[in-house]
Amino acid sequence: MSAIDWLSDSVATPVLAPAPVITGNEPGVTTGASVEAVTVAPLGRPVPDAVGILPISVTGLPRTLWGASRPDDLARRIREERTDMLPAMQAQLYALLLAELDPAESPDSTGYTVFLARVDKLLELGALDQAEALLERAGPENPEIFRRWFDTALLLGSENHLCDTLRATPELSPTFPARIFCLARGGDWNAAVLTLETGRALGFISAEEDALLARFLDPDLFEGEAPLPVPARPTPLTFRMFEAIGEPIPTARLPLAFAQSDLRSNIGWKARIEAGERLARTGAVSENQLLGLYTERKPAGSGGVWTRVAALQALDRALDTGHPEAIAIALPAAWEALERAGVEVPFARIYGPRLAKASLTGEAAAIALRLGLLSDTSEEIASAATPDDPMERLLLGVARGDVSGLSAPTDRAQAVLDGFTATTAPIRLRSLLDSDRLGEAILRAMSMFTNGIQGDLDEVTDALALFRAVGLENTARRAALEYLILERRG
Repeated sequence: MSAIDWLSDSVATPVLAPAPVITGNEPGVTTGASVEAVTVAPLGRPVPDAVGILPISVTGLPRTLWGASRPDDLARRIREERTDMLPAMQAQLYALLLAELDPAESPDSTGYTVFLARVDKLLELGALDQAEALLERAGPENPEIFRRWFDTALLLGSENHLCDTLRATPELSPTFPARIFCLARGGDWNAAVLTLETGRALGFISAEEDALLARFLDPDLFEGEAPLPVPARPTPLTFRMFEAIGEPIPTARLPLAFAQSDLRSNIGWKARIEAGERLARTGAVSENQLLGLYTERKPAGSGGVWTRVAALQALDRALDTGHPEAIAIALPAAWEALERAGVEVPFARIYGPRLAKASLTGEAAAIALRLGLLSDTSEEIASAATPDDPMERLLLGVARGDVSGLSAPTDRAQAVLDGFTATTAPIRLRSLLDSDRLGEAILRAMSMFTNGIQGDLDEVTDALALFRAVGLENTARRAALEYLILERRG
């Protein structure tokens, strides 16, 4: 079952004909032999569980990562991963979700169990572009895959192609609301109205759907009437039709995937910035997209999001001048704004290397060092930096991957130090490694790290030890640095 409870019923659940009852008395029937289940897939199309968009040369993961794991176990672990992880864990999760990997070796695999879990997690993260890329490669033949693709397209505003697919693939059996929507989108209003009337007569359209579809097809008939009640849990199809009738539903309290619709150019600037921040916190938009939103024009007001925009624009101007004094003035306010929005790491990737070249002192230097260590060039910056206290010495050691001879000034720092001095994988995860379930071990360690930063320091230590033991050194370093630098607890 999907963990995504807001998906549209765009296609009907296929009804399978009951198997004939065989008594053994029929001519030519043999009862002493069994036939294994047959899996059917279009020729030339990969098994969905093997579909990915990142090659192993990019992810660094072995193609046999899933090994002997049961698909149901993998799907459960993927769905259990939280979305409010630190950015290093999010990056590792994206690598697992998007990688081209061999399907699990388990004989009970359907071929798409893990794929659906991967797509559902991307939808939960708000990463619709990545989800759409996976779905397109898998193809629309499977109804459960198609309904995710259809909803993703609705939120991205690219549903016309999927409506064409529905018309060309009758075996997908679109539900009445989806069929009516696609007919209208294709300009066939008469057929859409006839289909609505047929759905009413057959009882396949609820009263709420009927009211919305009627206004969607002919809004002029309802001019001057009170707005429709907003559903507590709208589907993407409902969301788009409310928008079409001029009654858009705010996305702030909707699942994160709906925030993608606020990034369109016809949406107000403030709403686009807030949506960009929400999506940046899960890694669903890039740092350059977020910077583009922040620097699009001058702040339209003060307080809230405008304070953050003003602070980041001031830092951007100061860096352009290259004057250390101007940078030192702008940097503390910008850092405070980044912390408030929870987007320190995306901007660290942009500003960290630039700040490392500035001759700063005092508070500004300390902030610049931390932004540099949160960036993609943390090791290079650490190699050139001089620490001012024991914590900075540990941070630089973690960034370089060498903590020998260092001490830990806090319990949190000690948990990191213990993880980096461990020489073997932790006992609690070793059985997964020994049974050829490396992917499960990594997923389990990610959950442990996310839970551990809320207080269970042993889990932080064991997670870091596991990452290093299986070759995920970069993940271990980034996770440790973020844990020690950022104030968030998950």
